[in-house]
Amino acid sequence: MMVFTLALHELRRLFLSPLAWATLAVSQILLGYMFLSQVAYFLQVQSRLMGLPEMPGVTEVVAMPLFQNAAVVMLLIVPLMTMRLVADERRSHTLALLFSAPLSMTEIVLGKYLGTLAFFAIMTLLLTLMPLSLLIGGTLDLGLLAAGLLGLGLLLASFTAIGLFLSCLTQQATLAAVGSFGVLLLLWIIDWAGSSGLLAKGSEVLNYLSLLQHYQALLKGQFNSSDIIYYLLIIITFLTLSIRRLDADRLPH
Repeated sequence: MMVFTLALHELRRLFLSPLAWATLAVSQILLGYMFLSQVAYFLQVQSRLMGLPEMPGVTEVVAMPLFQNAAVVMLLIVPLMTMRLVADERRSHTLALLFSAPLSMTEIVLGKYLGTLAFFAIMTLLLTLMPLSLLIGGTLDLGLLAAGLLGLGLLLASFTAIGLFLSCLTQQATLAAVGSFGVLLLLWIIDWAGSSGLLAKGSEVLNYLSLLQHYQALLKGQFNSSDIIYYLLIIITFLTLSIRRLDADRLPH
């Protein structure tokens, strides 16, 4: 129960910040523009697509590229929204106050994590309304849409866990944002070394570590348990590291 109380407090704190509103507005404008561009492209090529034996529908041409672009936008936004989670508490000396509350480190970390994740869930809900609006004039592959939505949700949950951990490491929010972006970008492109032939050995490992590889599989509607396990491992690992880092802060030196 205390976890959800802290999560609600964190969500309310986020919405008290102009950064959250500005981020929400700018991201929706950008994604709305991308969505309308994809719809215009679909209408332009629709006649040519009808000649194909397996004609891709509006879900493949509009919704999945939108989700793909949304992941790139989130790659930039998540570090901005997670950088203050713990770094600000440490800088303003309120972390000790939080430690004195009747909360375990696990509850503190989960509360901050779920509160931030709720913010991204709102962003994802607004994003999902865009492709769903196409149901007014056509049909959607709802199974493929659900797979893409699941992939985006897991990706955001992983981004947030990584951002939270980087915020636990410093009292400088800017440093946390830069570090989070660096780690996320590295995990995004880590498979490039394998696909370019730079590394003859270990390319399979690099492919498995890539956030993008697992996301693309779900965008294609390929539901594989190994992709889900990968994201869960990322989330659990970075949340555990965050708990251990805060535990080390609380223990007397």
